[in-house]
Amino acid sequence: MEKENDALRKPVRCLKGIGPTIGAILAKRGVKTVEDLLYLLPNRYEDKGTLKTIEEMEEGMAGLVKVKVASSRPVYYPRARKRAFEATVDDGTGSLTLLWFQGPLPYLREICESGNTLLVSGRISRFGTRLQMVHPEVAVLDDDLGIDGHERILPVYPEIDGIRQGTLRNLMREALENCDHGTASVLPREIEELYSLIPLGEALAKLHHPDEAMCDGAVHRRYVERLILEEYVLFQIALLLKKREAAQEEGISFACHGVYRARFEKGLVFELTGAQKRVIKEIEEDMGRKVPMNRLLQGDVGSGKTVVAVLASSMAISDGYQVAFMAPTEILAEQHYLAIHKAFDDMGVPVAFLRGNMGAERSAVLEGIMTGRILVVAGTHALIRKDVVFNNLGLVIIDEQHRFGVIQRKALKEKAGSPDLLVMTATPIPRTLSMVVYGDLDVSVIDEVPEGRKKVATKVYLDKDKGIVYRLIEDELKKGHQAYIVYPLVEESKKIDLLDAKGMAAYFQKSIFSSYRVGLLHGKMRAEEKEDVMSRFKGREIDILVCTTVIEVGIDVPNATMIVVEHAERFGLSQLHQLRGRVGRGKIAARCALITSEKRTALAVRRLKVMEKTGDGFKIAEEDMHLRGPGEILGVKQSGVPDFRVGDLVRDGHMMSRARRLAEEAMARLTADELDRVKNVVKLRWGRTLHLSDVA
Repeated sequence: MEKENDALRKPVRCLKGIGPTIGAILAKRGVKTVEDLLYLLPNRYEDKGTLKTIEEMEEGMAGLVKVKVASSRPVYYPRARKRAFEATVDDGTGSLTLLWFQGPLPYLREICESGNTLLVSGRISRFGTRLQMVHPEVAVLDDDLGIDGHERILPVYPEIDGIRQGTLRNLMREALENCDHGTASVLPREIEELYSLIPLGEALAKLHHPDEAMCDGAVHRRYVERLILEEYVLFQIALLLKKREAAQEEGISFACHGVYRARFEKGLVFELTGAQKRVIKEIEEDMGRKVPMNRLLQGDVGSGKTVVAVLASSMAISDGYQVAFMAPTEILAEQHYLAIHKAFDDMGVPVAFLRGNMGAERSAVLEGIMTGRILVVAGTHALIRKDVVFNNLGLVIIDEQHRFGVIQRKALKEKAGSPDLLVMTATPIPRTLSMVVYGDLDVSVIDEVPEGRKKVATKVYLDKDKGIVYRLIEDELKKGHQAYIVYPLVEESKKIDLLDAKGMAAYFQKSIFSSYRVGLLHGKMRAEEKEDVMSRFKGREIDILVCTTVIEVGIDVPNATMIVVEHAERFGLSQLHQLRGRVGRGKIAARCALITSEKRTALAVRRLKVMEKTGDGFKIAEEDMHLRGPGEILGVKQSGVPDFRVGDLVRDGHMMSRARRLAEEAMARLTADELDRVKNVVKLRWGRTLHLSDVA
């Protein structure tokens, strides 16, 4: 087994026919090892029909012949000034010339060695009196083998510039032979047998060396799914190992019922929902254990996650520990700061906001964190910089963690011994994706909204219907309510033909809504300016807030009953859902108008119609994933969505739950030696992605 794995890990250049040029081309496609090559699967299969003899072949006919090489040599055509390589072959009924004007000479010499038996496929042409095939597809056969369906059905691989299909087929044949026609599954053999799974090696061999049955799409899919299941199982084992590793750390056992928690609960002016109470109990149980908490808090917009996070923080600071809130952007971190510092100020707890560029003020904040004077700090990845030293960090709260890499999450935890970790997300994530991005965490879901929250009536409007939307805004204002109008840009851009918040705020104040108070809010404003605008809007000193997506989270204004999103086709569904969550936060019915260009595509129309149909964030996220892919939902670069070789989370996501169950069963059955082997495979495949250097 180890020998076989060693063969798979060998550089792909160890295979015959791969010189520096082909090696470099494959490397660009991410194919660096023999195993990488075997996971480059055919797109389809071609039936070359029944075997013909050379005698039966005529000019213009395409066909498949089994021949023996008589001779071969490099040639030069002076008139055309072209070099070529030719081989003369025969099958007892006639002879044929094979001709290549390009291709690696050592490789062609090797396959066309005198006496070799070849399976040759191509179109016949005539040069003078002789029949020839130019650039045929060739496979070397064992002399004593007859031709069956395996040789007649040819795999067709993804097009790779500079590498011919015949070359790829021969490389795959050699790769399979090198690893003894198969690879070992990470699943114990008894599990493969128990669940009637095709052995992994057999699946790979069949996909690259097909018979007639593989031309049936359902049969082909069954073998592909075996490979997908294998890589999903391996990934889930990696997450289980990571979870097991975390459970072995010694954490903090919090008392959970201290003075600050009591003060915070006493100061609440509303009743917590049943879901909030359930989640708080789960967090309390985690924080009370000696093992570090690793929990995801998932909840739709307006479900009350911030209250839960502040309550968890109050448990930590009651025991004399510090709390760090980390968010992916400065705007989001700032909004957390604004939301939490009010709650903590009332309890007399010092809170600081740490951002990248603070000047002299930064030194004072750093000193407060280091001495333990500052108990709660909110910030971006600036929190993981070397100069940030915590005195006694006990709880780390990370918002929208999917936008951080796993390494950043680990770096913040390493600022202390083993602090508890609470990860929050308001981005509804389909279960499939949640199992991948958050698979190493325990999950809590706030699945109910506070009493009185109304469904937001949503409608899509075209640019030409803006007048209707403006009248709807005025209707709300006349009732004493307030409205948001959201734009994708802060200010006018010469490069992008979109309306901007600054210009439109001035326009509305001057003309359309001149008798009302129009405010402006965007990400480029200073923290104090933003806080001032938000508090004036909340205090009803501003009627219409013209803004960018800076309001996506953190603003709670129950009197705001309408939100308008301009250029709605430019936003993802999950983001539109977050924006819509800014209204309907009181007991008054609210509405959302999505304005879109008449030039929008059919896909944009379909996407926006989803918003009209449902207010369920999870259904919206599911649709968003199918329309745009998982990376787009989560924010591509730091999303933590793994790069699977064969599996596609949109197409094959339904297999992830099964993979999790199989991974758990495999972990329970593996012997110590088998587990060591699997750990090694996991480390090689997922070590860097999941920061698993200490798994083996």
